[in-house]
Amino acid sequence: MSENNIDQEALRARFNPDGSQLRRQQMRMLEILLEVDRICRKHNIKYWLSSGTLIGAVRHKGFIPWDDDLDIEMLLPDYKRLMQVLPEELPENMALQTQDTDPNYFFFYAKVRDRRSLLEENTGYDRAWKEKGIYIDIFPFYKQPLWIHLLSEKTFGHVYKIMRTTTGTNGLKRVRMLTWFNRRIIFPVLMMLCKVCKARETYGLGIPYHDERHLEDILPLTETEFEGHMMPVPKDCHKALTLKYGDYMKLPDMSKVNLHVSKLEFF
Repeated sequence: MSENNIDQEALRARFNPDGSQLRRQQMRMLEILLEVDRICRKHNIKYWLSSGTLIGAVRHKGFIPWDDDLDIEMLLPDYKRLMQVLPEELPENMALQTQDTDPNYFFFYAKVRDRRSLLEENTGYDRAWKEKGIYIDIFPFYKQPLWIHLLSEKTFGHVYKIMRTTTGTNGLKRVRMLTWFNRRIIFPVLMMLCKVCKARETYGLGIPYHDERHLEDILPLTETEFEGHMMPVPKDCHKALTLKYGDYMKLPDMSKVNLHVSKLEFF
Protein backbone atom coordinates (compact mmCIF):
# COMPACT_ATOMS: atom_id res chain seq x y z
CA MET A 1 0.00 0.00 0.00
CA SER A 2 1.15 3.58 -0.66
CA GLU A 3 1.44 6.30 1.95
CA ASN A 4 -2.17 7.23 1.16
CA ASN A 5 -3.34 3.65 1.81
CA ILE A 6 -4.24 3.20 -1.86
CA ASP A 7 -3.07 0.03 -3.56
CA GLN A 8 -1.99 1.62 -6.85
CA GLU A 9 -0.84 -1.65 -8.39
CA ALA A 10 -4.18 -3.32 -7.72
CA LEU A 11 -6.07 -0.43 -9.28
CA ARG A 12 -3.84 -0.50 -12.37
CA ALA A 13 -4.29 -4.26 -12.71
CA ARG A 14 -8.07 -3.89 -12.47
CA PHE A 15 -8.71 -0.89 -14.70
CA ASN A 16 -5.80 0.00 -16.97
CA PRO A 17 -3.07 -2.63 -17.19
CA ASP A 18 -0.41 -2.13 -19.85
CA GLY A 19 -1.76 -3.05 -23.28
CA SER A 20 -5.42 -2.59 -22.36
CA GLN A 21 -7.58 -0.34 -24.52
CA LEU A 22 -7.94 2.21 -21.73
CA ARG A 23 -4.20 2.32 -21.08
CA ARG A 24 -3.52 2.79 -24.80
CA GLN A 25 -6.04 5.63 -24.81
CA GLN A 26 -4.37 7.21 -21.78
CA MET A 27 -0.96 7.01 -23.41
CA ARG A 28 -2.32 8.65 -26.56
CA MET A 29 -3.79 11.45 -24.41
CA LEU A 30 -0.41 11.80 -22.74
CA GLU A 31 1.21 12.23 -26.17
CA ILE A 32 -1.17 15.10 -26.90
CA LEU A 33 -0.55 16.68 -23.50
CA LEU A 34 3.22 16.55 -23.97
CA GLU A 35 2.90 18.23 -27.36
CA VAL A 36 0.66 20.97 -25.95
CA ASP A 37 3.08 21.35 -23.04
CA ARG A 38 5.97 21.80 -25.47
CA ILE A 39 4.10 24.49 -27.36
CA CYS A 40 3.00 26.28 -24.19
CA ARG A 41 6.55 26.35 -22.83
CA LYS A 42 7.88 27.61 -26.16
CA HIS A 43 5.44 30.53 -26.18
CA ASN A 44 5.44 31.16 -22.41
CA ILE A 45 1.76 30.23 -22.11
CA LYS A 46 0.73 29.16 -18.61
CA TYR A 47 -1.64 26.24 -18.08
CA TRP A 48 -2.27 23.67 -15.36
CA LEU A 49 -3.72 20.19 -14.93
CA SER A 50 -7.29 20.38 -13.66
CA SER A 51 -10.31 18.40 -12.48
CA GLY A 52 -9.89 14.61 -12.51
CA THR A 53 -6.51 14.93 -14.20
CA LEU A 54 -5.26 16.94 -11.23
CA ILE A 55 -6.71 14.39 -8.80
CA GLY A 56 -4.85 11.72 -10.74
CA ALA A 57 -1.58 13.62 -10.52
CA VAL A 58 -1.91 14.14 -6.75
CA ARG A 59 -3.46 10.80 -5.79
CA HIS A 60 -1.93 8.43 -8.37
CA LYS A 61 1.01 10.37 -9.92
CA GLY A 62 -0.70 9.90 -13.26
CA PHE A 63 -4.13 9.14 -14.62
CA ILE A 64 -6.86 8.02 -12.28
CA PRO A 65 -6.75 4.34 -13.30
CA TRP A 66 -10.29 4.36 -14.75
CA ASP A 67 -10.15 7.88 -16.23
CA ASP A 68 -10.66 8.26 -19.99
CA ASP A 69 -10.30 12.01 -20.39
CA LEU A 70 -7.69 14.68 -19.65
CA ASP A 71 -8.36 18.30 -18.69
CA ILE A 72 -6.18 21.39 -18.55
CA GLU A 73 -7.09 25.00 -17.78
CA MET A 74 -5.60 28.42 -18.43
CA LEU A 75 -6.46 32.06 -18.03
CA LEU A 76 -8.40 33.59 -20.91
CA PRO A 77 -5.52 35.67 -22.38
CA ASP A 78 -3.32 32.55 -22.49
CA TYR A 79 -6.20 30.56 -23.97
CA LYS A 80 -6.60 33.07 -26.81
CA ARG A 81 -2.88 33.01 -27.53
CA LEU A 82 -2.80 29.22 -27.56
CA MET A 83 -5.70 29.08 -30.02
CA GLN A 84 -3.61 31.23 -32.36
CA VAL A 85 -0.41 29.19 -32.22
CA LEU A 86 -1.73 25.63 -32.03
CA PRO A 87 -2.82 25.36 -35.70
CA GLU A 88 0.71 26.24 -36.80
CA GLU A 89 2.59 24.27 -34.17
CA LEU A 90 0.74 20.96 -33.85
CA PRO A 91 2.13 17.97 -35.76
CA GLU A 92 0.08 16.56 -38.63
CA ASN A 93 -1.24 13.68 -36.53
CA MET A 94 -3.02 16.12 -34.17
CA ALA A 95 -5.71 18.75 -34.76
CA LEU A 96 -7.16 21.68 -32.86
CA GLN A 97 -10.94 21.44 -32.55
CA THR A 98 -12.92 24.64 -31.90
CA GLN A 99 -15.98 26.31 -33.37
CA ASP A 100 -13.61 27.94 -35.89
CA THR A 101 -12.01 24.71 -37.09
CA ASP A 102 -14.99 22.32 -37.00
CA PRO A 103 -18.33 23.72 -38.29
CA ASN A 104 -20.61 21.52 -36.14
CA TYR A 105 -18.52 21.69 -32.96
CA PHE A 106 -20.54 23.67 -30.44
CA PHE A 107 -18.57 23.52 -27.17
CA PHE A 108 -17.16 26.78 -25.81
CA TYR A 109 -13.83 25.18 -24.98
CA ALA A 110 -11.21 23.58 -27.20
CA LYS A 111 -10.02 20.05 -27.79
CA VAL A 112 -6.79 18.81 -29.30
CA ARG A 113 -7.51 15.59 -31.18
CA ASP A 114 -5.41 12.64 -32.21
CA ARG A 115 -5.89 11.79 -35.89
CA ARG A 116 -4.76 8.17 -35.54
CA SER A 117 -7.84 7.00 -33.69
CA LEU A 118 -11.64 7.08 -33.84
CA LEU A 119 -13.58 7.67 -30.64
CA GLU A 120 -17.34 7.84 -30.16
CA GLU A 121 -18.73 9.09 -26.87
CA ASN A 122 -21.83 7.89 -25.05
CA THR A 123 -23.54 11.30 -25.35
CA GLY A 124 -23.60 11.30 -29.14
CA TYR A 125 -22.74 15.01 -29.19
CA ASP A 126 -19.76 14.22 -31.43
CA ARG A 127 -21.72 12.48 -34.19
CA ALA A 128 -21.47 15.36 -36.68
CA TRP A 129 -17.99 16.62 -35.80
CA LYS A 130 -15.15 16.48 -38.29
CA GLU A 131 -12.49 15.41 -35.79
CA LYS A 132 -13.33 12.33 -33.70
CA GLY A 133 -10.02 11.04 -32.39
CA ILE A 134 -8.79 10.70 -28.82
CA TYR A 135 -8.55 14.14 -27.26
CA ILE A 136 -7.68 16.38 -24.36
CA ASP A 137 -9.88 19.29 -23.22
CA ILE A 138 -8.59 22.87 -22.84
CA PHE A 139 -10.75 25.16 -20.69
CA PRO A 140 -10.61 28.97 -20.46
CA PHE A 141 -10.83 30.36 -16.94
CA TYR A 142 -11.73 33.89 -15.87
CA LYS A 143 -13.72 35.97 -13.40
CA GLN A 144 -17.49 35.65 -13.65
CA PRO A 145 -20.31 36.25 -11.16
CA LEU A 146 -22.15 32.99 -10.62
CA TRP A 147 -25.44 34.48 -11.84
CA ILE A 148 -23.85 35.47 -15.16
CA HIS A 149 -22.38 32.02 -15.69
CA LEU A 150 -25.69 30.35 -14.84
CA LEU A 151 -27.42 32.68 -17.31
CA SER A 152 -24.95 31.61 -20.00
CA GLU A 153 -25.75 27.99 -19.25
CA LYS A 154 -29.45 28.75 -19.68
CA THR A 155 -29.08 30.67 -22.95
CA PHE A 156 -26.92 27.93 -24.45
CA GLY A 157 -28.21 24.82 -22.68
CA HIS A 158 -30.97 24.16 -25.23
CA VAL A 159 -28.26 23.10 -27.68
CA TYR A 160 -27.52 20.01 -25.59
CA LYS A 161 -31.21 19.08 -25.53
CA ILE A 162 -31.41 19.40 -29.32
CA MET A 163 -28.39 17.11 -29.74
CA ARG A 164 -29.87 14.55 -27.35
CA THR A 165 -33.35 14.45 -28.86
CA THR A 166 -33.05 15.17 -32.59
CA THR A 167 -31.24 13.77 -35.59
CA GLY A 168 -30.70 14.99 -39.13
CA THR A 169 -29.80 18.31 -40.66
CA ASN A 170 -32.60 20.38 -39.10
CA GLY A 171 -31.27 19.76 -35.62
CA LEU A 172 -27.73 20.64 -36.68
CA LYS A 173 -28.93 23.87 -38.28
CA ARG A 174 -30.62 24.87 -35.02
CA VAL A 175 -27.47 24.02 -33.09
CA ARG A 176 -25.32 26.14 -35.39
CA MET A 177 -27.77 29.04 -35.17
CA LEU A 178 -27.95 28.97 -31.36
CA THR A 179 -24.18 28.61 -31.08
CA TRP A 180 -23.63 31.63 -33.38
CA PHE A 181 -26.25 33.73 -31.53
CA ASN A 182 -24.69 33.05 -28.15
CA ARG A 183 -21.12 33.51 -29.34
CA ARG A 184 -21.67 36.69 -31.33
CA ILE A 185 -24.46 38.47 -29.44
CA ILE A 186 -25.30 37.18 -25.96
CA PHE A 187 -21.87 36.23 -24.65
CA PRO A 188 -20.11 39.49 -25.65
CA VAL A 189 -22.70 41.37 -23.57
CA LEU A 190 -22.21 39.01 -20.65
CA MET A 191 -18.41 39.38 -20.95
CA MET A 192 -18.79 43.15 -20.57
CA LEU A 193 -20.82 42.59 -17.41
CA CYS A 194 -18.16 40.20 -16.09
CA LYS A 195 -15.57 42.97 -16.32
CA VAL A 196 -17.53 45.38 -14.11
CA CYS A 197 -19.00 42.92 -11.58
CA LYS A 198 -17.22 41.58 -8.54
CA ALA A 199 -16.62 37.90 -9.12
CA ARG A 200 -14.58 34.79 -8.48
CA GLU A 201 -13.05 32.70 -11.23
CA THR A 202 -14.96 29.93 -12.96
CA TYR A 203 -15.19 28.18 -16.34
CA GLY A 204 -15.83 30.22 -19.48
CA LEU A 205 -19.33 31.30 -20.51
CA GLY A 206 -21.46 28.56 -21.99
CA ILE A 207 -19.44 25.75 -20.42
CA PRO A 208 -21.85 23.58 -18.40
CA TYR A 209 -19.78 23.61 -15.20
CA HIS A 210 -19.82 26.44 -12.71
CA ASP A 211 -17.84 25.38 -9.66
CA GLU A 212 -15.97 28.29 -8.12
CA ARG A 213 -12.18 28.37 -8.11
CA HIS A 214 -9.82 30.82 -6.41
CA LEU A 215 -6.93 32.26 -8.37
CA GLU A 216 -4.85 32.65 -5.22
CA ASP A 217 -4.92 28.84 -4.85
CA ILE A 218 -3.59 28.44 -8.39
CA LEU A 219 -0.93 31.07 -9.11
CA PRO A 220 2.01 31.04 -9.13
CA LEU A 221 2.03 27.54 -10.59
CA THR A 222 4.20 24.71 -9.35
CA GLU A 223 4.87 21.25 -10.81
CA THR A 224 4.16 17.67 -9.86
CA GLU A 225 4.70 14.26 -11.42
CA PHE A 226 2.19 12.98 -13.95
CA GLU A 227 2.94 9.70 -15.73
CA GLY A 228 6.67 10.20 -15.25
CA HIS A 229 6.72 13.83 -16.43
CA MET A 230 6.76 17.04 -14.39
CA MET A 231 3.63 19.00 -15.25
CA PRO A 232 2.26 22.39 -14.11
CA VAL A 233 -0.33 22.31 -11.34
CA PRO A 234 -1.89 24.88 -8.99
CA LYS A 235 0.24 26.38 -6.25
CA ASP A 236 -1.96 24.75 -3.59
CA CYS A 237 -3.40 21.57 -5.06
CA HIS A 238 -4.98 20.63 -1.74
CA LYS A 239 -7.00 23.84 -1.48
CA ALA A 240 -7.95 23.82 -5.15
CA LEU A 241 -9.13 20.20 -5.08
CA THR A 242 -10.86 20.46 -1.70
CA LEU A 243 -12.84 23.48 -2.91
CA LYS A 244 -14.02 21.54 -5.97
CA TYR A 245 -14.37 17.98 -4.67
CA GLY A 246 -14.17 17.88 -0.90
CA ASP A 247 -12.29 14.74 0.20
CA TYR A 248 -10.57 14.10 -3.13
CA MET A 249 -8.25 11.46 -1.65
CA LYS A 250 -11.17 9.13 -0.95
CA LEU A 251 -11.77 6.59 -3.70
CA PRO A 252 -15.30 6.49 -5.15
CA ASP A 253 -17.62 3.50 -5.20
CA MET A 254 -15.93 1.34 -7.83
CA SER A 255 -19.26 -0.16 -8.91
CA LYS A 256 -20.36 3.29 -10.11
CA VAL A 257 -17.35 4.07 -12.31
CA ASN A 258 -18.52 4.99 -15.82
CA LEU A 259 -16.48 5.66 -18.96
CA HIS A 260 -17.24 8.32 -21.58
CA VAL A 261 -16.34 6.14 -24.56
CA SER A 262 -18.78 3.88 -26.41
CA LYS A 263 -16.43 2.99 -29.28
CA LEU A 264 -12.69 3.35 -29.78
CA GLU A 265 -10.44 2.30 -32.65
CA PHE A 266 -6.70 2.80 -33.08
CA PHE A 267 -5.12 3.32 -36.51
